[in-house]
This record gives sequence, structure tokens and C-alpha cells, in this order.
Amino acid sequence: MDMLTGLLAGPQARGAFLLKSVLNPPWAMRIEDRAPLSVATMVRGSAWMLPDGGEPVLIAPGDVAVVRGPDPYTVADAPDTPVTVTVGPDQRCSTPEGEDVTESMALGVRTWGAAHQHAGSAVMLSGTYQAPSEIGRRLLGALPTILVRPARAADATLIDLLASEISSEEPGQEVVLDRLLDLLLIGVLRAWPSAADSGAPAWLRAQSDPVVGPALRLLHESPAHGWTVEELAVRVGVSRASLARRFREVVGEPPVGYLTGWRLALAADMLREPDATVERVARRVGYGSAFALSAAFKRVRGMSPQTYRTGTAGPGAGPDAGLVPGPGGTVVLSPPQAPGRG
Repeated sequence: MDMLTGLLAGPQARGAFLLKSVLNPPWAMRIEDRAPLSVATMVRGSAWMLPDGGEPVLIAPGDVAVVRGPDPYTVADAPDTPVTVTVGPDQRCSTPEGEDVTESMALGVRTWGAAHQHAGSAVMLSGTYQAPSEIGRRLLGALPTILVRPARAADATLIDLLASEISSEEPGQEVVLDRLLDLLLIGVLRAWPSAADSGAPAWLRAQSDPVVGPALRLLHESPAHGWTVEELAVRVGVSRASLARRFREVVGEPPVGYLTGWRLALAADMLREPDATVERVARRVGYGSAFALSAAFKRVRGMSPQTYRTGTAGPGAGPDAGLVPGPGGTVVLSPPQAPGRG
């Protein structure tokens, strides 16, 4: 299993919030739901995404945007349109005057807006992951604020399928939509590391390096193994010194340091599983005892695994505890399709 496969195995939506928004200008939605990750695509019309403190980015029909939370952002028909609706943490929608319009603007199954669903000049499909554990904290911590895959690189068939399924009430529909959302997200993330000027972290881009790539695959395939630099070098077919030097040059840290971070990232996700115990997680990620994992976890994350799991360390121990803020900014995975897009 390569490193990217290991990361992409993480996205597992569970009862994700999916919605088709049908809108007529002027419109601007302030998103304050504090979701860890959202995916949006325009079926008809275009929209501007305006991250707080960042540059606006235009989303055209067929583009797919991945937005990393939990910071708020705005989606609008134009950058200067005043906010008309705010979406809160419970996905309730309200006007600037405080009027709850969640029900009054409903247009049918998973459909919402200010126009009849066949008449809106803009139609946006959006899906929201509800908890960081559904994605994986190491991936979340690496993502830019907004990651855009232009229409010509996106999977139009998958978008069309999501558009047709989102308003359906067939048996098992929630699971179907969860998996479609996962596939849409994975399609964007697969293209991210290799894109020019992607801003992807060194450890993710390093998978293509002839020396570091194989070493990373070994670490990801068997994180619980007691790896040493010597053993990694033998398996990769280079000298210990060559591996250590190249690994630090490409990834920015030594192999053992990277392995520690990867083990603790895995442990953080595993600790959110309902039947997890610290002892069981410790064995799965390569620590000899719960004590050893607890010591490493507390040193790096500032709290014990048990505190992290139960969320009892105060405001910083909620769903986003231990999540390293991403690099910020907006990344478009290929140049704009034509002059004048924004």
C-alpha cells in the first residue's frame, strides 16, 4: 500500500450532510458550521468562495472545491454581495435579522433555496463531513484552506450521479450518498500531490522519490514494525547514510521522527473508534504498552490518549483536538480554463 492509498483510505463519511442549493442572485451564504471538511461543486452557474482572510476564488460549473474547516467562509454570487443567509453548526439557516429559514426555504428532499429547484440560476451540490475522524487528521492538517479541481480534470459522471441521487429517497440512500461524497473527495485529493505548485507537503510529494518513496511505503504498510534506519536502508537497497540524508532532504525530518508522527496520527484516529482502548491502540501502532503510547502522545499532543478520546480536557479537547492547522490559502490543481474566469 502506497502512502497516498493509506491516506485516502481514511475518508469515510458517516451520515454526511448533503444538500442541493438552488439560488438566484443576489445571494451569499456565510458558512459557520465548523465542519472539518466540505466538498462543493456547481451544477449550474458559478460561485465565489471567500475564505476569511484569504483571496476569493471562482468556482465554475463542474469544478470541485474541497474546503478545510473549521474556520468560517462565505459562498456568494459575487465577492461583494452582503450575506443573505448564515449556516450554523447544526446546519440551521438564518437571515442577518435572526430569522430561521431552514424550513421555509426547503424545496424538497435535500434541496433548499430561494427559487423553484428547476428555475435557479445557480445550483450547488455540497457535502459536509461531520467529524475529523471521518477523514484522518494527518490529511486534514496538510490540506490548504481551499483545494479546487477544475471541471476538465474532474469526474463529470460522478457529479451527474450525485446530482441525480441527492434528492432521492430510495432505501439505503444515505450510504449511497456517503460513498459518492467520498469518491468525489478522493478524486480531488489524488490529483493534488503531483500538480504543479500544489503546495502539498513534502512528505506527500515524496512518494515519487526513488529512495524515499519506497521507504515511506514500508512505514505506511507496517507502522507497528520496529523499524530502524538500517533495516529501511537494506529494504530500499541503499546505504544507511544515503537513506538518512535523502529522507531528511525530501521530507524535512529523519525516518524515525516521521514514523513517530505517523503512528500518533493513526493512534489519534483509532482512539475515536467506539471500542478502542489505549492498550489495543498502542499495540496496533507499534508501542509496547499503553504507558509507552501515553508518554509519546502526551509529549507531542499535550494530553493523554484517554483525555483525548473522552474529550475531557476543556475547549481544546473537542473533535478538532490535536489537529494541526493546515497551510491556508487556495490551491487550483491546474491553470484556469480560459481568460476571464476570475
